[in-house]
Amino acid sequence: MQTHQLNWITNFIWGIADDVLRDLYVRGKYRDVILPMTVLRRLDVVLEPTKMEVLDMKISLDKAGVVHQDAALRQAARQAFYNTSKFTLHDLKSRANQQQLKADFEAYLDGFSPNVQDILEKFEFRNQIPPRLSKADALGTLIEKLLSPPEINLSPNPVLNGDGR
Repeated sequence: MQTHQLNWITNFIWGIADDVLRDLYVRGKYRDVILPMTVLRRLDVVLEPTKMEVLDMKISLDKAGVVHQDAALRQAARQAFYNTSKFTLHDLKSRANQQQLKADFEAYLDGFSPNVQDILEKFEFRNQIPPRLSKADALGTLIEKLLSPPEINLSPNPVLNGDGR
């Protein structure tokens, strides 16, 4: 990725933070939300192609009574991580009810593999959901802005438009 592309993405992400988090956090605390949300978006994009395979594998493993499912789920995801929740960020984008969005978003977070759970724990991200993001109706807006094409593409193989973004 070229420097100007990276700068554009960085500015775009911090612009989202400024738009959505301005009245909820002091500027220096934006990172408590925007960094984990950016990581989640990146993970979500990486897992999209194999989402159904992972869900099917999870159902099969549960039916078979398999307790240690991590390796099989990683293999189904073709990644070192996975998400077994029925949601993607795109699914959560359409939630109108904030209570339902909060519950579904927490289920989405709970579906990640243990190694991603460790990352979320290090970010202390779950502490941000109920007190600020959910109460201020900002979680849905934040998700929507992170999903807004064509402004940002966090996929592993982004397709660039004519201006290099």
